Amino acid sequence: LEFDYDYRFHEMFSFGFNRCGVITIEAEDVDEEKLMEDALEAGATDFITDDEGIFEIRTEPNDLGGVRDDLEAKGYSFLSAEVEYVPTTYTKLTNEDDINNMTKMLDMFDDNDDVQNVWHNWEMD
Repeated sequence: LEFDYDYRFHEMFSFGFNRCGVITIEAEDVDEEKLMEDALEAGATDFITDDEGIFEIRTEPNDLGGVRDDLEAKGYSFLSAEVEYVPTTYTKLTNEDDINNMTKMLDMFDDNDDVQNVWHNWEMD
């Protein structure tokens, strides 16, 4: 199956997601307040911390490169820095069959060389 990039195609599959730049930085040995200040000064739109020791910086898609370059010039290193589709809401699966089917489907996508990226709104435990 092959698709030419088409705005209607993009709109059809991006419902429920926001396209934004996402920079992730490992929290170990990083001053959270300084990083947040540096990121916001560079043009970031959001700064998120999680329980897994990762800082996530969000930008407008077109601002990703500039924010990344500014932070890199200040000595930060990144786990990733890419434009992604971030869910506007999340869904939690509780049925074991649903969880197994979702895991199997994501694994199948991951194993398929033709699939470049998969974004989903499944809230995993």
